Amino acid sequence: MAKPLVECVPNFSEGRRPEVLDKIKASISAVRGAYVLDIHSDASHNRSVITFVGDPQAVEEAAYRMIKTAAGLIDLEKHTGEHPRIGATDVVPFVPISDISMEECVEIAHRVGERVGAELNIPVYFYERAARVPERVRLEVIRHGEYEGLKEEIKTNPARRPDCGPAELGTAGATVIGAREFLIAYNVNLTTDDEEIASKIARAIRHSSGGLRFVKALGMTVDGRAQVSMNLTNFRKTPLARVVETIRREARRYGVGIHNSELVGLIPQQALVDAAVWYTQMDLFSPDQVLERKLAAVIGDANQADFSDELAAATPAPGGGSAAAYAGAMAAGLVSMVARLTIGKKAYQEQQKALEKVLEESEGLRDELRDAVDRDAEAFNKVMAAYRRPKSDPNRSAAIQDATQSAAQVPLEVAERSLRVMELALEAARSGNVNAISDAGAAVNLAFAALNSAAYNVRINMSSLGDEKIVGKFQQAIEKLEAQAWESLEAIKEILKDRGGIY
Repeated sequence: MAKPLVECVPNFSEGRRPEVLDKIKASISAVRGAYVLDIHSDASHNRSVITFVGDPQAVEEAAYRMIKTAAGLIDLEKHTGEHPRIGATDVVPFVPISDISMEECVEIAHRVGERVGAELNIPVYFYERAARVPERVRLEVIRHGEYEGLKEEIKTNPARRPDCGPAELGTAGATVIGAREFLIAYNVNLTTDDEEIASKIARAIRHSSGGLRFVKALGMTVDGRAQVSMNLTNFRKTPLARVVETIRREARRYGVGIHNSELVGLIPQQALVDAAVWYTQMDLFSPDQVLERKLAAVIGDANQADFSDELAAATPAPGGGSAAAYAGAMAAGLVSMVARLTIGKKAYQEQQKALEKVLEESEGLRDELRDAVDRDAEAFNKVMAAYRRPKSDPNRSAAIQDATQSAAQVPLEVAERSLRVMELALEAARSGNVNAISDAGAAVNLAFAALNSAAYNVRINMSSLGDEKIVGKFQQAIEKLEAQAWESLEAIKEILKDRGGIY
């Protein structure tokens, strides 16, 4: 199963102070599992767009932290710029990338918004797919009047009251949070400084004025040049080339042309391929004809050999110890899945905090167990290297003992972590989504197999250790883990019987 991946593309009302953006970026990168892909800043707009991705939990936490950081660094009372805005962190959209639904992104948006309103005292409006009232689906409606207009209306006009947070603006303004499909932010600069022409073209192409579907557009002046600033909300149904050619045609009416265009943030490769195919009239084009795409497919497949293929190879490593760690990681992954299928569900509100803790720990264990796959193989290779030392080497025996002790320690740690995965799986089975109870049961059994397989590797290395005191410690530790694992295995059978009707 692919790892859930969410994109977040926050817009900040700051494009002139790199040191501020560095701190905001750092607050995102500090969250494990969140990765900043791009930062686009515009001094004239006095605005920046950061693109980052990650697993849902990491993106959710990073989004809250960046809003908190920006609120302490950006003062809307002192802010000026060409682009409409109502907040320091102006807009925060969550975009489903892989193995996650739009509905789950809506839930992320709502959780972040509620937390921002309650803990940071920043008014929050939900938009696009996360909108709680139909009138707030469109961002431009929420942002009408900008910060200055909203500052007065939020206190007196019921229609401008936020979805959560106080009905009053501080220096951080308000934040609009939502969930949407992938959006291309794209600007076209004209061969004129007449802003009115840009505004007329914007009206002609934007959907709300009768123009192209999935196009939002504004006319403005940037660096002394008229600009049509756009958001393209579905590049497959309204292709980039069609937008450009429509602007070109409209511009001719006023005796001007396109000077150049610019991309804000990132764009899907397919959007550029579609534009290239349209302009070149390459009707028989196939995506497989793109050299880089073909290389990625062929070389990528070659470099990503299945782990089972590595186990099946005629090499002693990776072996049983690595397989044990991998099984433990899969078990932890199942625990995370059950937790994610529970968190945010109305029927399990009382269990939410507990399952959030389960998810945080299971993801940490999953990372550690995946690391142990390689660590176990490395430990075995060090043992082999020690044995290959010349017998005349006075340090050979000590090197063998040290390497062997390390080779026993890694699977012992795998066994310890696998037991903890079993315990978390039991908790997920007891209080998690009952529709996923069999997955929690599978996690217990996978982790049990991981623990016992790791125990075999501890014992095989113990047999080569000469220090009886060290051997005794390993023996005591592994026997205790095995006993506790049997208790967990029996416990899951009772839970599956009582709660799931299994057995």
